[in-house]
Amino acid sequence: MADFSKHKFATKAIHAGADPDPSTGAIMTPIFQTSTYVQESPGTNKGYGYARGKNPTREALQKNIAALENGKHCVCFSSGMGATDAVMKLLSPGDEVITGDDLYGGTYRLFTKIFEKYGIKFHFVNLTDANNIKQYVNSKTKLIWAETPTNPTMQIIDIEACSKISKENNLILVVDNTFASPYLQNPLALGADIVMHSVTKYLGGHSDVVMGALITNDDKLHEQIYFILNSCGANPGPMDSFLVMRGIKTLHLRMERHCYNGRKIAEFLKSHPKIEKVYWPGFPEHPNHQIAKKQMRDFGGMISIVLKGANLEQTFKIASSFKVFSLAESLGGVESLVNHPATMTHASIPKEEREKSGVVENLLRLSVGVEDVDDLIDDLKQALA
Repeated sequence: MADFSKHKFATKAIHAGADPDPSTGAIMTPIFQTSTYVQESPGTNKGYGYARGKNPTREALQKNIAALENGKHCVCFSSGMGATDAVMKLLSPGDEVITGDDLYGGTYRLFTKIFEKYGIKFHFVNLTDANNIKQYVNSKTKLIWAETPTNPTMQIIDIEACSKISKENNLILVVDNTFASPYLQNPLALGADIVMHSVTKYLGGHSDVVMGALITNDDKLHEQIYFILNSCGANPGPMDSFLVMRGIKTLHLRMERHCYNGRKIAEFLKSHPKIEKVYWPGFPEHPNHQIAKKQMRDFGGMISIVLKGANLEQTFKIASSFKVFSLAESLGGVESLVNHPATMTHASIPKEEREKSGVVENLLRLSVGVEDVDDLIDDLKQALA
């Protein structure tokens, strides 16, 4: 198998893990749609026994994603939540986790409604200043979970500063890199132990797959994560793995356009009379902008806006008035989406907790796609009018 780990991003996106099929020369990795594999004799096989554990299409994708994050190992899961669930299964009752106070609603729900029942304690902390972590570290602390940029208020968290604290205290640092994608940010290089992706989003890129991934350079962590996947069964199918590999081949091209469109739209919204606030890490006045500049290559296509003086009914009316943007959950696809976090992606977080971190009822989150930016701006103009 050719090694593309030393090549640049676009070459890795297209070629890493994707050797021509040895039996036919097919340039695309075949879809190995099988549940089991014939063995020569009991326990003697070609490296594959049962498809929950290993599948050649999935293995090719895992090599590809690992290369994009400059990691040794990647394990793919049937969803981003499946990947997050696997990380929590590294812990034991009585362990403590320090995480952010602005999180994807599904992550918050998993932590509070599922794993708190099993005796794991979560501290929801403002991680925009990594020093806030220190007062929560004790002998039971095992893991720091950080999103950056966060969903949906685009908080920027200093990965290197978090890594320093985690290493001093022998903790595992996990970074959810979904909003940035490996094209814009590589947390392993900044000291993270595990990177999580909702592959559903920018990696797949076409709103047709649900998948998650964990990437690490640590052999022991990889062994534990793979054991959890094989034992618990949240594995993705070969067709989904094929679709994501196909999506990744254009990741660099799509991200360039997401960033270009995102910048134009953020600048347009900033001066719009009906917008009270724009959350976008590319503005010099955005909190921790300098850290974003240091750890990211560009600022992405995710933007959140607060509508000036709008009540819930007016917010719903605007959210339902778009013609090019589609009102839907998720993000990172080629098409532009608008989402109302308070009733959609973050509805599982109690209102009081949501609003403390800025997820108010007149906030909308935009996933800026790769359409013509003038059409997107015209659509924003008409919806806001």
